[in-house]
This record gives sequence, C-alpha cells and structure tokens, in this order.
Amino acid sequence: MSKPISYSSGNTFDLWRCRKCGNCRPLAGAMLDEAPENCRQRGGMVELNSRAWSNVVPETRHMIIFLLFACTLLAWGSPARSQDIEPRAYSNAPVGVNFLIVGYAHTQGGLSLDPSLPVTNAKIDTSSTVLAYVRVLDLWGDSAKFQVILPYMWLSGSANYNGQAVKRVVDGFSDARFRLSVNLYGAPALTLKEFAGYEQDLIIGASLSASVPSGQYDSARLVNIGANRWSFTPEAGVSKALGPWTLEAAIDATLYTDNNDFFDGNTRSQAPLYLTEGHVIYNFSRGVWASIDATYFMGGRSTIDGIQIDDRQENWRVGGSLAFPVNARNSIKLYASRGVSARTGDNYDLIGIAWQYRWGGGL
Repeated sequence: MSKPISYSSGNTFDLWRCRKCGNCRPLAGAMLDEAPENCRQRGGMVELNSRAWSNVVPETRHMIIFLLFACTLLAWGSPARSQDIEPRAYSNAPVGVNFLIVGYAHTQGGLSLDPSLPVTNAKIDTSSTVLAYVRVLDLWGDSAKFQVILPYMWLSGSANYNGQAVKRVVDGFSDARFRLSVNLYGAPALTLKEFAGYEQDLIIGASLSASVPSGQYDSARLVNIGANRWSFTPEAGVSKALGPWTLEAAIDATLYTDNNDFFDGNTRSQAPLYLTEGHVIYNFSRGVWASIDATYFMGGRSTIDGIQIDDRQENWRVGGSLAFPVNARNSIKLYASRGVSARTGDNYDLIGIAWQYRWGGGL
C-alpha cells in the first residue's frame, strides 16, 4: 500500500490481513468475495489494529529498517561485544588472579543498506567506554573465567531520508553482559607457582554469555542504547600453540528474547545470529603479543508483529590487536577492525584501547 488505509470498526470497512497470503485489504461482509480465492473464509483473515506494524506505510517502514541497521551497529560496535570477539579468550591464567579493564572504542563510517530504501549518506559515529572485571576460577580442576562488562555509549547518526536530513544523538548505559568460560581440555587450574612451568599445547573451551536488559531504552524512540531484551550466546573455541605462534578459532550463536515494547508496544523478534571468528597470534618476548583477527557473522533477521524485515546480516570484518605490558600488574591493548564485506549494516571502522590491571592469586 502506498498510503495508509483509513477504516473504522462500525458499518463501513474493517482492515484485515490474510494469514495465508499476507494481503491487506478493507473487508465488510458484503465485500468478502473480493478477498483472494484462498482467503474467502472469514476465519482466514486477521483483523488489524490501527497502531500495529502492519499498518505502517512503506515510507515509514523504510526509515525503521534503516534505524534497525543503526541498532545493529550499536550492538557490534560496542566494546562490550568487542570484549567477546577477541584473541586469547581461552588462554590459561593462574587461579585467583583478578583483572580490571577500562577501555574506550570509537566507530565511524556509513551503513550498507538495501538500494531500495530511500536513505542516502547514512553515517553513524559512536564513542564507547567499558568497565570490566574478570576473575580466574577453578571449576572441578579446569581453569575458568567469570567476566562482568558494563558499557556506556555516545551515538550520533545522520542520513538523508527522501531528500531530507534526519539526525539522532543519544547516550547512556548499554546492556550489561556476563560471561562464564571454562577450558575443558589442555588448561588445568593452576596456582601461580604451578603456572610458571605450564606450556600451552591444545586448549578446547566453551563459554556462555548473557546480555541483561539494563541499558537506556525509550519505547517511543527507534534507536536506543539498550535492547530491552535478553540475549544468550553459547560458544565453543579452540587454541593451538605452535612455537611462538598461536592459532585460534571459535563459533557461537546469539539467541534473543522478544522486545515486547518496540516502538510504542509492537513486538520485535530476532532470529539467531551465528558467528565464526579466527585469530593468528604471534607471541614476542616479555609478554608482548600481536594478532590478526577475522570475523564472519550471518543471520539475525528481525520480525515485527509477525512481519519479517529485510535486515538479515551476512558480514565479514578483519582487524588486528597489539598488547604489551607496562609492568608486572599493568598492560595496554590496542585494537582495530573494519568491515570488508557487508550485506547490511556493518560498513564501519573501529579503533580502541584498553588498560588492564591484575592482582590476586599470589601476584
């Protein structure tokens, strides 16, 4: 429909959508035979609500799709997610050691959108800070890590929509994330003294992350820092040491609960997002290491009130990391990445820095 259909629930027309073919039309009892052949039974039609997503005109839907891509950039450009997609996630460390991490990341670039959308010159800049805490644990003889991540983000976005400039500026806390990882093979739980004689060979690990709906969210706005839903990410990873080199790979799937208060009471669902990542790490002397990183993710298509949105992701990113110690307790990591192939949404550059302080465990 190029224009919204006016209707009422009186003696004129009601707006109905077919469960089978998805066509939307005004129907009254005398007009039922105008419905498609396979929908002529009233039981095959669903009455619509005037505020439902199915009544949003196409022009408005285009803008909402663009803003959903902006939400995707929020999720993947935040240091909270960057802390998950990083090298050495399953490396061993002495039991009882604590890590405090303070980081900053900046993203800048455009959005890769469907050419059919009347949106041009779309640009989004984000600046993010993150505070994280990690503790190394002993789980039944295997080394494990528990991690808490608290991010804060500033966003500025702009685009030309149907020839008119639109802009959104917002800041606030993003959703907190929790992660528990355990090394199932090749990385036993060790004290600091025992760890001095440890040499890595093959490590196999697994983790579970959860994102809590604790961030800034306003249902009257389409772009928010928080997602107003839970997400869960099970992951499996492997790390193999070859002299000074370490090769790593991991796969995961992020599962989302529904946001039942999306844009004034609509329900937004999202299909699982699948990710594969790989890292090639070179370990220099004195604790310095560098890596080349690659990430591929696909899926994550949104559905609003049962209607699918064309925002499925299929994107490649590449990047690199460099970490070096300052002293026995402090280290600094620099990292950067950029999109090299993006079906939707991921065409931006990211650069970040993180400071890490460690204590406990006999250090």
